[in-house]
Amino acid sequence: MKFGIFANLSGPERHEEYYKVLDEAREQAIYCDENGYDSIWYTEHHFGHEGNELISNPILMGADIAARTKRIRIGQAANVITFWHPLRLAEDIAMLDQLSKGRVEVGLARGLYGREAANLNTLADPTNQEQNRAVFEETLEILKKAWENRFFAHEGEIYQFPPKGLKWNHPMSPASPEFMDMEKGEINKISLMPRPYQKPMPPLWQVIDSPRSIKWAAENNVKGMFWMPTVKELKERFELYRETASKARGCEVPLGEGIALVRDVYVAETMEQARQDAAEAVLNNYRWICHWRGLGNLMDPGEQVKEGQELNYDFLHPRNLLFGTPEYVAEKIQELKEELNLQELLLWVNHNGLPHDKMMKSLKLFTEEVMPKFANENQGVKVHARNS
Repeated sequence: MKFGIFANLSGPERHEEYYKVLDEAREQAIYCDENGYDSIWYTEHHFGHEGNELISNPILMGADIAARTKRIRIGQAANVITFWHPLRLAEDIAMLDQLSKGRVEVGLARGLYGREAANLNTLADPTNQEQNRAVFEETLEILKKAWENRFFAHEGEIYQFPPKGLKWNHPMSPASPEFMDMEKGEINKISLMPRPYQKPMPPLWQVIDSPRSIKWAAENNVKGMFWMPTVKELKERFELYRETASKARGCEVPLGEGIALVRDVYVAETMEQARQDAAEAVLNNYRWICHWRGLGNLMDPGEQVKEGQELNYDFLHPRNLLFGTPEYVAEKIQELKEELNLQELLLWVNHNGLPHDKMMKSLKLFTEEVMPKFANENQGVKVHARNS
């Protein structure tokens, strides 16, 4: 099993000390790089004065982390690609892949918040799902063309690259049928600079939830990332991805292949200490997102949300939290392996309002007392002895 970090940096009132947020993120990333974590993922959100999501550009964040680390893979969970100009996004990801010498994992998302889309790209309005999906799918098509080909063109419903009638004439750029209509003297293809270090492109991931999104990702060879549901509900979603991927590829795809699961994690000496330290912080994460999503995504198959059901620690903990002693957390991870054949677990440890020192203490406990229980599956993992 691979272990990674889902780094949704957050914290109320931290806008006044943002440089400290970055320093803490660097400390976390360097520690994870030196202690056997496979990947670290940064989120993209905008205009969040509340402090629930503090990173607006996961690619720029990744560039800083790439310069300070040696082996950990750097992902975006995710780039909201409907907010980006496709060519600028293609260039920036390719540049990060070159800077990191091929350590990039590309995360894709369609966007959730209306205030973001309204200010960044009205075509991505999440209340118009069909239009939002159209922007997403065409943007991804352009990314793939740009990364896979020396010269490429695109003509779609939304974008056209290059535009028709674009003249080009320079002695240092000899005319060539590779990228020009020689008779008209017009460019009919363009070339991305740079292209990715990884050939033909870095791995693609999508944050998925609905059956439609799960099927689309599996059909298009895009890896899937899940977060909230219970094990029983995840089993159905993992199986849907497996069935769809197997049909699309014409071969049997094992359950769990091509999927990562995000789980909220806090490790402490006792169950009571985990609750005392981090219950309120993790609930802040869920209060934010469940305002839009409700509690339905936390239910087992066939289970209904009870009238008046409150979002509290006692409700949440048995459903999906890895909060507790190292022994308890390891048991829950083993359950995920047995039920889902889970191959990649992403730890959400930066809970909203949790002090950095407590986050690091929990992370070190996980590294030193949980990861070794799965050491036979992580050959070459370096784990420092506790209190060394």
